[in-house]
Amino acid sequence: MPSLSLTRLLLPAALLASLAGCSILAGGDRNAVTIYAPALQVKVDPSWPTVAWQLVLSKPSATRMVDSPRINVRPTPAELEIYSGATWAQPATDMMEDALLRGFEDSGRIAGVARSAAGIRADYRLATDIRRFESDYRGQPTPTVLIEINTKLIHVVDQRVVADRTFRQEQPVGSTDVPAVAAAFERGMNALTAEVVGWALTTGKQDTDASLLH
Repeated sequence: MPSLSLTRLLLPAALLASLAGCSILAGGDRNAVTIYAPALQVKVDPSWPTVAWQLVLSKPSATRMVDSPRINVRPTPAELEIYSGATWAQPATDMMEDALLRGFEDSGRIAGVARSAAGIRADYRLATDIRRFESDYRGQPTPTVLIEINTKLIHVVDQRVVADRTFRQEQPVGSTDVPAVAAAFERGMNALTAEVVGWALTTGKQDTDASLLH
């Protein structure tokens, strides 16, 4: 199981109230909050193409419940709650953006990649919407982590959507413990990031190759 970077700290009572929530997971020292920071590392697939173009990453979008450092859990289909006494080091949108940036950089297969705020001249832009980032019990005794994002690869010059695809990762937890849930999120984010990086490189190369034929 991948290691997780953990930090323990005491938070003010007002902030703890905002983190309180899921009765099925409550308990323990209410003054102690564990911060989880998944270790993100993408394994490079030898089949990924090398491309000569540059890419910018738009800041991922998400609903307010997802764009938060709280760790979401769905005990029943109609309920979305949070784990008590636990939080992410960053909101899911920041974690996903960092994972994608590192994935492209570490791949060694792209001429240049940066966040949109960096202001580089890019050929393509990757827009990302995080639809689900939660653990879901689905009527089972232990949850499954669900991460679902929609991505669009956009040609910058004419703002043409080259391709649109939804990616989904499901990682069984096998436990109700929060550290096991966080580890499942880590596995899911690494796997999903690898899928997105490979797809974007391949799709962008196909598009540039096709443009050379016209």
